[in-house]
Amino acid sequence: MFHHAQGLTAGVSHLADRFRAAGHVVHTPDLYTGHVFEDLDEGLDHARSVGFGEVAARGLRAAADLGTRDLVVAGLSLGAMPAQELAQTSASVRGAVLLHACVPRQEFGDGTWPAAVPVQVHGMDADPFFAGEDLDAARDLVAAAADGELFVYPGEQHLFSDDSLPSYDDAATALLTQRVLTLLGRVR
Repeated sequence: MFHHAQGLTAGVSHLADRFRAAGHVVHTPDLYTGHVFEDLDEGLDHARSVGFGEVAARGLRAAADLGTRDLVVAGLSLGAMPAQELAQTSASVRGAVLLHACVPRQEFGDGTWPAAVPVQVHGMDADPFFAGEDLDAARDLVAAAADGELFVYPGEQHLFSDDSLPSYDDAATALLTQRVLTLLGRVR
């Protein structure tokens, strides 16, 4: 599970713990090497200074360190980039969960979504980061996937699944968790 632009926050770890409590092994690599930001803009500035490509490459390297195991990849916002790239380009990926973001599938590999990889995309309908281009990309991606699901929740919060941030939405996160666990149950 790749963190969002504010870093590997306590809330990202808490979300991972929900899946661990259900019996899943969840790795949460720190793509920011210890940096955590109180503000989204500060986190995005850090990603820009490191380079978005380098942040994504760190995610790819972290997954490669796990070997050729069957993986379900997940990413929150900025972390959706390496998760989606892995899902589209790595034979070891068996499922993908993209939270709060989706990139046009043409950005990775040949632009196709692997038929054997189920995908879920989760975001809020009035989230200023998700509701535009990301939502269009998500609709296209799930239409191209043999097993694709798009879940759009009411609200304007971007990182609603991180309980360490003011944007946290408990009801939406509970439903998100249930839906992700259903996907994980199908992939096992």
